[in-house]
Amino acid sequence: MIQSKWTSKPSMTSEALKGHLSVGAAYIIFGLNLVFCKDIANAEAVPPIVLFTFRAIGATAIFWILSLFMPRERIQKGDMWKIAIASFFGLFLTQFSFLWAITMVTAIDAAILGILGPIFTMLFAYLFLKEPITGKKAGGVAISFAGVIFLIFNTVHGGGASATSPFGVVLLLVNSLSFSLYLGVFRPLISKYSVVTFMKWMFLFSLLMSLPFSMRGLLTTDYAAIQPKVLWEIAYLIVFATFFAYFLIPYGQKRIRPTLVSMYSYVQPIIATVISIWVGLDAITWQKVVAATLIVGGVILVNNSRAAKTIPKP
Repeated sequence: MIQSKWTSKPSMTSEALKGHLSVGAAYIIFGLNLVFCKDIANAEAVPPIVLFTFRAIGATAIFWILSLFMPRERIQKGDMWKIAIASFFGLFLTQFSFLWAITMVTAIDAAILGILGPIFTMLFAYLFLKEPITGKKAGGVAISFAGVIFLIFNTVHGGGASATSPFGVVLLLVNSLSFSLYLGVFRPLISKYSVVTFMKWMFLFSLLMSLPFSMRGLLTTDYAAIQPKVLWEIAYLIVFATFFAYFLIPYGQKRIRPTLVSMYSYVQPIIATVISIWVGLDAITWQKVVAATLIVGGVILVNNSRAAKTIPKP
């Protein structure tokens, strides 16, 4: 049974480290996901809702197969509908709004709006989980926010916003609000079950939600016209950005605070910069070093706040 009281234990240090590593890895995967989703959108071979259904089918199959090799875990009475609601906000609305938005916005504008997530999450965690907003936490979020803004405006040179539609901006705000609500509200529910049990139901519900909207597209998509490169990118989305990332996030959610989980979204612009440098489209500058220092420093400040050191006791 979940207790609302927040407790602090020295033995949780190693668990917190596991939480940071798992969530950090998930957001590195999401950083690559941003690049691949934009490439898939530019190819115009797969509609956004169909791409979401592909991801839901793949992740549902993998999680349910995994569950066959694990001890059976029963969902408590009354929790199934809560998992369905969590699936709507954490998977269906979050992923679909992003996949739809990426067809209308530039990658850099998506990164700019994505950094609002930690702010929304901090507010939702305060409202629903009574997670206190300390001076260190607010300051850490602000410092990391400034670092991301600094990185963005010293990496991109003109032109981005002209390709972004107002509706795309609205969809990205929906994406950020939806996932922040999921992080800030459903942590006690996530803590009750193993990752595999929780996510197999999450993805099954999201698949069922998407089918009424994607069935026509699934039947009419010209699969033979999809380029091999796009197929590999779709495979990455299904296996890594869906299965592995959504395995790692709930694992981390059990071990660190919701605001800290969401702050790892600041990793995505860094990953985009690293990729650009790797392929020769960008170079390391003092501005990028300063930005990275601010981002990491903000995360450390939030992690060292009084609230971040306490986690809910299941």
